Amino acid sequence: MEYKDTLNLPRTSFSMKANLATKEPEILDFWDEIGLYQKTLARNKGRKSFILHDGPPYSNG
Repeated sequence: MEYKDTLNLPRTSFSMKANLATKEPEILDFWDEIGLYQKTLARNKGRKSFILHDGPPYSNG
């Protein structure tokens, strides 16, 4: 009996490597193709602005 055959491991098509240097330009090109930023602006037109002030967690940085 092979113990590896008794394991219930999930199967996914999601890559185990991020390959960010390769994938990020592809994702940005796709967002440009579909006009994602323009769609976001149009969807939020007329809504109140949301501002998130982000910074260091401590007053001394």
